[in-house]
Amino acid sequence: MLFNSLEFIIFFIVILTTISAIKNRKFQHIFLLVISYFFFYFTSNYLVTLLIISTLLDYYLGNKIWNENNIIKKKIFLIFSLIGNLGLLGFFKYADFAIAQFNIFGTHFNLNSEIPLLDLILPIGISFYTFQTISYTVDIYRGHLEPSKSFREFALFVAFFPQLVAGPIVRAKDFLPQLREKLDNFSSGIKLRQIIINNQNLKLGITIMAFGFFKKMFFADNIAPLVDEIFINPIGLDSFTIILGTFAFGIQIYGDFSGYSDIAIGAALILGFKIPINFNKPYFAISPSDFWRRWHISLSTWLRDYLYIPLGGNKKSSSRTYLNLFTVMFLGGLWHGASWNFVIWGVLHGMYLAIHKIISDKFPHLKIHPFFKSKIGKIISIVVTQYFVFLAWIPFRAHNTDDMMYSIQKYIFIDFQFDNVFSFVLTHKWPLLIMGIFVILHIFMYFKPNTVYKISKMNLKYWTVFLTSLLFLVVYFYNGNSQDFIYFRF
Repeated sequence: MLFNSLEFIIFFIVILTTISAIKNRKFQHIFLLVISYFFFYFTSNYLVTLLIISTLLDYYLGNKIWNENNIIKKKIFLIFSLIGNLGLLGFFKYADFAIAQFNIFGTHFNLNSEIPLLDLILPIGISFYTFQTISYTVDIYRGHLEPSKSFREFALFVAFFPQLVAGPIVRAKDFLPQLREKLDNFSSGIKLRQIIINNQNLKLGITIMAFGFFKKMFFADNIAPLVDEIFINPIGLDSFTIILGTFAFGIQIYGDFSGYSDIAIGAALILGFKIPINFNKPYFAISPSDFWRRWHISLSTWLRDYLYIPLGGNKKSSSRTYLNLFTVMFLGGLWHGASWNFVIWGVLHGMYLAIHKIISDKFPHLKIHPFFKSKIGKIISIVVTQYFVFLAWIPFRAHNTDDMMYSIQKYIFIDFQFDNVFSFVLTHKWPLLIMGIFVILHIFMYFKPNTVYKISKMNLKYWTVFLTSLLFLVVYFYNGNSQDFIYFRF
């Protein structure tokens, strides 16, 4: 069920109506759990069983880890959790890719190129809920989290429908306490607060969701045809077209993914739950590390806490730190999908982070140099950073190696054919206008970061007019087809 569909709007209204009618917190949770499973079933059919298997596995192993005093047995239970979760993820996501590589390299595993692949269906959301359940058992093992005493609560944490399919990746230590929130000033501390759809959360949640729909359906979906036209067969195109297509894809994937995150965050907030932000103006990052503090924040912090730090982080030798950065981003690229495109994208970002770390270590005075504190210094830092960020979007988007290498060459070694520039602009006025509007609004939101919150505080009349105008733009320029969110593939 796509967020950007009439079915979801009806679905969500039914949920709000039912939640408001149910006054018992326990039954509200049960209803949300059932409706979350229905949402997943509607999206992935029988593959909902994988979600249930992961939930049962980690609920059981989480309690075993907590109650076990023997450190070796604790570790064994944790290993079982990792094998179970990563085994399911690896099989459904990477088995076909692995077999294809064995075909290519001619190993003894599959010498016959005519042997068919497994042709597995990728369960939507498996990359996201797998990381959620892994963080649960690891946090219990580390002593940072007490296991849930209620299977219902844990199952709702795993399956909560707003962020189930494409994140943000939520931690149990952040979500589970919200299910156990006590009534304010309730002296006995026994009664739990029921879910109440209050006006403050409703207005703010709807505002956040509205901006999410706007990012997806006005920006991303209207820019997508231009991106598809350029990258369907980029060979032979000049640098201007390739650079423009790369820039367009950067806007598209940001609008698409951050739009989904906004809708998820807003929907959860209306229901009384806070889930973490996933984007914070990433195209204003001043360094590779700053970019990953702003882009897909829930994934980058997950990789930091559960992979980078366990590998040693920056606590060991410099060379080990650089290797850790490279390894984490390589695996982060592979997490996105079973394709060399994503591996190369991850490798590029690993190189960016390692090189930036090397420069920072060798020239520590640059961090405090007055030039880089000035406006012009920050602008140059942003431009240079985004040049490499957008370069990495090419392998993320290209269909094959030939297209990727040609596009990268044209991106780096610029050869504008100015006689084609004007004709291209004239025939693609609308998507280019959309891109220009995005740039203007992105700059405005950077300098006015509380805009969404302030809009939600408007007088009801003005707030309604604003949202109606936003809705009009979405509907008027809607092409009639609900396009999948890009991160549904991951």
